[in-house]
Amino acid sequence: MNGTATHRTVIVVGSGPTGLLLAGDLATAGVPVTLLEKRPHKISNLSRAFGVHARTLEQLDARGLADRLLATGDTITGLRAFDRLTLDLGTLESRFPFLLITPQYEVERLLERRAREAGVEFAYESEVVGLRQDADGVELEVRGADGTVAVRRAAYVVGADGHHSAVRRAIGLDFPGVSVIKSLFLADVRLTERPEDVLTVNGAGDCFAMIASFGDGWYRVMGWNRRHEVPDDVPIDLDEVKDVTRRALGTDYGMHDARWLSRFHSDERQAPRYRVGRVFLAGDAAHIHSPAGGQGMNTGLQDAANLSWKLAAAVQGWAPEGLLGTYETERHPVGRAVLRSSGGLVRLARAQSPALRAVRALVSAVGNLVGPARRKALGQISGIGYRYPAPRGAHRLTGTRVPDVALKGGRLYEALRGGRFVLIAPEAYEGQGAREDRLTVERWASDRRTALLVRPDGYVAWAAESPDAAAVERALTAHLG
Repeated sequence: MNGTATHRTVIVVGSGPTGLLLAGDLATAGVPVTLLEKRPHKISNLSRAFGVHARTLEQLDARGLADRLLATGDTITGLRAFDRLTLDLGTLESRFPFLLITPQYEVERLLERRAREAGVEFAYESEVVGLRQDADGVELEVRGADGTVAVRRAAYVVGADGHHSAVRRAIGLDFPGVSVIKSLFLADVRLTERPEDVLTVNGAGDCFAMIASFGDGWYRVMGWNRRHEVPDDVPIDLDEVKDVTRRALGTDYGMHDARWLSRFHSDERQAPRYRVGRVFLAGDAAHIHSPAGGQGMNTGLQDAANLSWKLAAAVQGWAPEGLLGTYETERHPVGRAVLRSSGGLVRLARAQSPALRAVRALVSAVGNLVGPARRKALGQISGIGYRYPAPRGAHRLTGTRVPDVALKGGRLYEALRGGRFVLIAPEAYEGQGAREDRLTVERWASDRRTALLVRPDGYVAWAAESPDAAAVERALTAHLG
């Protein structure tokens, strides 16, 4: 092994959306961070994800990025599952009651620019080939483009390096699960005929197809034929894509000029743990699931938003005891729920037996007629419905996501742009003191009497009805030191 140890406070491995958001957050908070990427530097225009849900847009809004991303795509307010189940995203209690259809590379461009401006050190063609950790930090053995291996040391390491995560393997974690769909295809094409909708989805017989507009003349096509399930390396051509699309949608819209064709399989897998010592996993390195509901990239970005402020607090020395442990306790159940919901949608969509078709019909009927079931489905798919565990006896709002409420000084998600906790108080509070670097104090625009301490990721850390100054101070001490 050649080279000497170089030190950065946090090393993030993987420059996809999850790694870029996380690294950018840390650097914005003043934490020295390096982002390692095995591939050469190039944001590909050939990416799988294309949908950004409401909760992700809220997180981007808290970073001043949402409006810029909205300009890159189109929005839809309705999602259809199976033959009769429809979900109206327009009813979401959010500033973003829709699904934004925009390619993953637009998300990556936005996040990379932010990370670079914040001072993230980028190291491309840098492959992790070994990892050791001790009580004080983590050493990574990193092979560069010339084949030499150098050692990089950091206080913490985050593996955001995808399905085949080198970091996950290095810390000895399995990735148990199964293949849900054995043979999917993706294609980016141009169309002679323009579909009526931004997102066109349907299944017929043994075939399923989806077409999404990127807004720049290119369209993403995804589909499968259950009677033609072949290995990923079997060549695919445009004729096969057109055939499956015609079977599922009734037309291929005059597809031509494919710039990308790919075949892959869809797995459901989740690491048993998201943390081993000073090493964390996020995004596809921690969990992968079917594309149903378009939740993959979104779930990874939520992982990053949850972890980044906690790592910053630990590095800066004010994190309460056990704070880093809450990343796994909060995000692992969410990952498991996404696996179950997306996998369930795929299994019902592919149902062939009379029994499963009957279940699908029941799910559609219940989802359309029963308000709570519909709201739960909307909350899971959009991401706004998840809440985190709260201590026994805590206020009912603790652990819930806070919508973009009105404050005397503006909107909550504008107040969150400093990366600090936000105390929303019914009355003026002057107790920031030495916490000014991590606490913003706001007042309700209304006469509401509930006090909320909102975490940097937009979830309630503490709440109380009409608390006195002593109660507020105790809460601040518990959460911010």
